[in-house]
Amino acid sequence: MSTLLRIITNKHITPIHNERNHLFLNRLRKHAELIAAITSGFLIALAWGFENNLSTTTWISLNLAAFTIGGFAKAKEGIEDTIKDRKLNVEMLMIFAAIGAAAIGYWTEGAILIFIFALSGALETYTMNKSEREISSLMDLQPEQALRISNGREEFIHVSALRINDEILIKAGERIPADGVIVKGTTSIDESALTGESFPVEKEKDHKVFAGTVNLTGSLTVEITKLSSDSLFQKIITLVQNAQSEKSPSQLFIEKFENIYVNIVLVVVAVMMFLPHFIFGWSWTDTIYRAMILLVVASPCALVASIMPATLAAISTGARNGVLFKGGVHLENLTSIKAIAIDKTGTLTEGKPEVTDVYVDPNYNKETILGVTRAIEKESNHPLAKAIVSYCNEFNIDDSFDIEETKDVSGKGITAVIQGEIWRLGNLAFVGDKAQEFQNGIASQLAREAKTLVFIAKNETVVGLIALKDILRKDTIAAIKTFKNYGIQTVMLSGDNETTVRAIAKEANIDTYIANCLPEDKVTHVKQLREEYGNVAMVGDGINDAPALATANIGIAMGAGTDVALDTADVVLMKNKLSKIANAITLSARMNKIVKQNIIFSISVILVLIASNFIQVLDMPLGVIGHEGSTILVILNGLRLLKQ
Repeated sequence: MSTLLRIITNKHITPIHNERNHLFLNRLRKHAELIAAITSGFLIALAWGFENNLSTTTWISLNLAAFTIGGFAKAKEGIEDTIKDRKLNVEMLMIFAAIGAAAIGYWTEGAILIFIFALSGALETYTMNKSEREISSLMDLQPEQALRISNGREEFIHVSALRINDEILIKAGERIPADGVIVKGTTSIDESALTGESFPVEKEKDHKVFAGTVNLTGSLTVEITKLSSDSLFQKIITLVQNAQSEKSPSQLFIEKFENIYVNIVLVVVAVMMFLPHFIFGWSWTDTIYRAMILLVVASPCALVASIMPATLAAISTGARNGVLFKGGVHLENLTSIKAIAIDKTGTLTEGKPEVTDVYVDPNYNKETILGVTRAIEKESNHPLAKAIVSYCNEFNIDDSFDIEETKDVSGKGITAVIQGEIWRLGNLAFVGDKAQEFQNGIASQLAREAKTLVFIAKNETVVGLIALKDILRKDTIAAIKTFKNYGIQTVMLSGDNETTVRAIAKEANIDTYIANCLPEDKVTHVKQLREEYGNVAMVGDGINDAPALATANIGIAMGAGTDVALDTADVVLMKNKLSKIANAITLSARMNKIVKQNIIFSISVILVLIASNFIQVLDMPLGVIGHEGSTILVILNGLRLLKQ
């Protein structure tokens, strides 16, 4: 019995024990650099505290151990990079300084240099990984399993096994495992992981759903439209990861400058190792010691770290709020744009018409006219018809009319025969010029307001008029105001007619507008704007505006997460909100400001430390603290961009 118990116990406990060991080892590896730095500091403290009680050999051995344990990671990194790039780097400068200090008997100072350098390196690694964890946390949002429905059977499978046209069941409270279309059910979905928007989105049959979002209320049956590897969620992760690996122009310049600067520092240090001895009468020990301090404080660690952490943090923050940058270069250049060209439909406006005004001949019953209108228009898929039906649905009216015959006249309207009477719904040309006299010529006033008019005629008499308009988005006016505050010229490009475009431009307070634009015309106008203003952004829906997006210095797609938007533009907004662009410009301005702060601060610290060393008021421990402390400060300053 006891033997059987041990077997059963081992079967169940050993895997748990192994898993815990695995997790423990992973944590050790993750924090190995920090553990090595702390161990190095402990050995230094031990050697310093018991210096008078230890033999010379033991004391040196402790310092050597501190050198080796604390400096191994940075030395390995520096040597590997030097061999790979065939160029010296800041890590090698620190190694040379520590070895030089030990060579002239300053074992403790050299060990302290290694300790603080290792500690700052560990903290730098930690802070750099903080922005990467933003993306890693996104990756954890996509479920690994899905409940597939096949021939009435339900089975859990890995998301990678899902195929297009498979149907899956998603219960309330669960995350959606793959992109698809709802075939059954209604719900509210939290899409904040993709769009940054906190408000749930109402979804019903035929609506798209995306992997990584949360089904909040009802159960859904979803038909898969994309493989898990091709989902919008995976594309976003890949895009942001690629953006983080792409360096901005400022970062590339700093790295190029670093290579030249390191060589200059080495030459100056070589001269300083003997010149002060002959000019100022310093002892050889002091001369070499000061040269080693110069090697430390002149190292451009803080300058090199001034840009990349800030850029990574800004890209991560943008992604978290539904703004995807395809590289640091686009984020950096966003604040330098002088003009922004904006498509009208779906960008400045909602992209779908809404009923704004309804006029009915006083001799007719309004509910009857609307009932007939709804009965006729609900047979059509035209956007204007859908908008009219949606408006009529708000009223409790009877539309149970027996429609004997309907005829759709493309581009003009629709006719229907009801109880032997001919009804016509359409534009002015369709119902006749006399319609302009309806309600004392109200049609002319509505047309000047850029509204689309649908006349309702019974036989030869106009009995009603419905005005519709593609209304401005709620955030458009505020976003245009923000652009102007940044000194950006706003230009609207639209394929719509002059009257409509002029009215929208006036309402949105846009500086310039160009009407009747075909896709190729937009490209021409964007080129002209580039010649006039230099740096130009183009905002469009990512489909018909793709050529213009590619022509602009920065293409911004408001595609609600469409594949075309992801592929075409430099900046992608996961929601059709112009305010997101204003937020992106603000983020870009913050990033550029922080980068400038970091550069000025790091250069100032280097100059102060070099001057302090030259007048012999700075020892190596303080030099190391000043140098490495400034590096940590610029990294932490950059990481402030993670908060927005």
